[in-house]
Amino acid sequence: QQWSASYGGTIAPPQVAITQGCNQAFCAVLSTLAGAGDEVILPTPWYFNHKMWLDMQGITAVPLVTGPGLIPDAETAATLITPRTRAIVLVSPNNPGGVEYPAATMTAFRDLARTRGLALIVDETYRDFDSRTGRPHDLFTDAAWPDTFTHLYSFSKAYRLTGHRVGAVIASEDRLAQIEKFLDTVAICPNQLGQIAAFWGLRNLTQWVAGERDEILTRRAAMTTGFAALPDWKLLGCGAYFAYVEHPYPMTSDDLCKRLVTSASLLMLPGTMFQPQGHGQNQIRIAFANVDTTGIAEVFRRLSALTL
Repeated sequence: QQWSASYGGTIAPPQVAITQGCNQAFCAVLSTLAGAGDEVILPTPWYFNHKMWLDMQGITAVPLVTGPGLIPDAETAATLITPRTRAIVLVSPNNPGGVEYPAATMTAFRDLARTRGLALIVDETYRDFDSRTGRPHDLFTDAAWPDTFTHLYSFSKAYRLTGHRVGAVIASEDRLAQIEKFLDTVAICPNQLGQIAAFWGLRNLTQWVAGERDEILTRRAAMTTGFAALPDWKLLGCGAYFAYVEHPYPMTSDDLCKRLVTSASLLMLPGTMFQPQGHGQNQIRIAFANVDTTGIAEVFRRLSALTL
C-alpha cells in the first residue's frame, strides 16, 4: 500500500518478495535473467557489489560511462546493447555517486529496455533520503510496468536494520516465481525479527524517517558547501549517504586514501573500487551519513591542512 501510494501506481502483494537484504535481492533477480557469457549494463561509477556478483557468475559487466553530473544516458546505453545483453541496472539515489536520476532519465531507460527486450533493474536502497518531493519516477504509473521493470529496496538504511538484512524485490509474478527458486537454495526466509522490525517501521516510523531524511539533507548541504570552498577538489556528485569527488594530488586514489588514513585519520574509498580497471585513479567516495555537521567541518579542516 505504501509503495502504491508513494509511486502513484498499482503494486499487488503477489508482486512483492522480502529478501535477506537488498544485495540478496539483486543476486536473486540476476540469477533469473543472466548466466555465464551474458552481459549486463552498469553505469559507472558502479556499486561494487553489483559488479562483484556479475563477475562471480561469469556475467560481463558492460560499463556505461556517465555524463555531466554522473547521469547515465539511454541513447549511449543503446550503443552498448548486443545479442548477449540481458539487463540494465540503475541505482538512484546513487551509490557511490550520490546523484538522483531525473524521472525523465528513468523513463528513457524503461523505454529502451522495453523496446530491446531487456530487464530494467532499479536499486532504490536510498530512496528515503532523496532530496526531491513527490515520487522520484513514474515507472510504476505505467500499468504494464511488470513486463520490464524490477524494483529493489533495502529496509536497512531507513530503519537502521543493517545487521538484520531485510530487503525487497517488486517484480512481475512470473519473475518472482523464478526468484523463489533461487531463494529456496540460499536463505529461504529472512529472519523473523528483522521482518517484524521492518513491518513495525513501515507502520509507525514515517515521521521519524522524515526527520532522519532532513538530517541527511543537512549533512549533504554541509558537504556541498565544504567542497565549494576547498581549492582544487571537484565535487562530481553528492546525495543520499555519499559524495563522489576528484582529488588534486599527483598520486592514485588508492595511494591517497592510504595517506589520508595515516596523515589525517580520514577513511575514504578510492574511485578504483567503482570503476573498470585503469579508471577512477583521481576519484574518491566519501560516506558522510554517520558524520554530523560538526564532524563534516572537521573533515574539511583536515583536508585543507593536508600536505603530501
